[in-house]
Amino acid sequence: MGHTDVKIRGDKAIEQIPSIKDKALRINLNESIYGTFAEIGAGQETVRHFFRAGASSGTIAKAMSAYDKDFSDAIYGIEDDGRYVTESRLKKMLAHETRLIEERLKRDKHPNKLFFSYANTVATIDFAKKFKGHGWVGINFQVEPDEDYNEIILHIRFKENDARLQQETLGILGVNLIYGAFYKHNDPKRLLRYLYDHLDKDQLEIDTINFSGPRFANVDNRLMSLQLVKNGMTDAVMFGPDGNNILPAAVLYKKNILALRGSFRPVTKVNMNMYKKSYKMFIEENKVDKDNTFVVFEITLSNLKAEGEIDERDFLDRAELLCALGQTVMISNFQEYFKVVEYFSSYTKARMGLAMGVNNLVDIFDEKYYRHLSGGILEAFGKLFFRDMKVYLYPMKEENGTIINSDNLKVHPRMKELYKFFKFNGKVVDIKDYEEKNLEIFSRKVLKMISDGESGWEEMLPEGTANIIKKQKLFGYEETESVSLK
Repeated sequence: MGHTDVKIRGDKAIEQIPSIKDKALRINLNESIYGTFAEIGAGQETVRHFFRAGASSGTIAKAMSAYDKDFSDAIYGIEDDGRYVTESRLKKMLAHETRLIEERLKRDKHPNKLFFSYANTVATIDFAKKFKGHGWVGINFQVEPDEDYNEIILHIRFKENDARLQQETLGILGVNLIYGAFYKHNDPKRLLRYLYDHLDKDQLEIDTINFSGPRFANVDNRLMSLQLVKNGMTDAVMFGPDGNNILPAAVLYKKNILALRGSFRPVTKVNMNMYKKSYKMFIEENKVDKDNTFVVFEITLSNLKAEGEIDERDFLDRAELLCALGQTVMISNFQEYFKVVEYFSSYTKARMGLAMGVNNLVDIFDEKYYRHLSGGILEAFGKLFFRDMKVYLYPMKEENGTIINSDNLKVHPRMKELYKFFKFNGKVVDIKDYEEKNLEIFSRKVLKMISDGESGWEEMLPEGTANIIKKQKLFGYEETESVSLK
């Protein structure tokens, strides 16, 4: 008689996470999976697990580390910027190694093999412990022998203060990625979560990930970057107009940054007018070079959680329109503005601008948002305005027709002097050149008109966006039959 496990009343189902050794062994014992490992910058940390697990000769075609820069350049070519820890470097490594395996292992001899190339290029913590280190990790892999390759590429930031610990962390991540690629590719969201098996969020941050290839044809990388923030893997992610995720550090480095925060649900003429007018004022500032200026449309996670749970469809609808308008979008979990500014400040010392409406500025002067800080609102304001930063304020029209701007807005009486201080020091400037008819446009109103099937909302949106909403049926848009009354 076989033994069965005893089940006790009240037991909870627990997801069994295979150990790193089990993951490596399962891949090693699979007679079809076969590939190469190219690791630069932290030792051969990933492949070590496969060697140790046993039966590795059936999986590892080659393991290498081109540590010398001249060797590395001779194999993979020289980068334009001369750097080694970049996405283009990683892509060259993957392409090169994939080509080699195809050339050297003939298909007629290996008809059933599923080839893969795993690569990483990283910089661990420096000797002075000033820079924690970061890196690019990726895999090219097949799921069927005659099928094209799939690719997963991610950027990581190390959080540990010890090079040896960082090496171990990278090795575990590498095994999780290879295992996930083969055994979880049908469910990319879970694959993402499983990258942290046997790892902790305070060891490692993943701030960019892109999936491509036949098995990921239906994956929207914007949705994947949303998961990174939602799962607490990073604080902020960015994606460009093409919908692919971009590394914040790469695009924000030493730039002047103009940020617009909003719900953009949907993006309206007000948002675009605010952007154009504030941008014009921003680049006319004496220290701002137009060619070195970057604009970000930022949506905070709390804004996506309007109804409690994040509505992914709704998020993608907003993203779709902003991308169609050629904008770069950032998703963050920074509820307070000072955190956004702090985040940008970690990449640039140049000038920053925040474009916002009157309501948002009044909110910034509400003490209740800063109770968790030991220095309260003054600490937040120190972080917000200590930098070379300005607020470009878009006016608001009250129901009685009064236009509210920085001169007549009302903050809490206790905050009045503080507000005056910032205004006097030129930290708040009005956008004067606005279109008054835009002040009557509100996203909420547009959304309600769309869902009620009313007409007339089209004029409230930037040119061309109404067509996209109709064509792609965004925001629950449905064609309504027009009935003619005879």
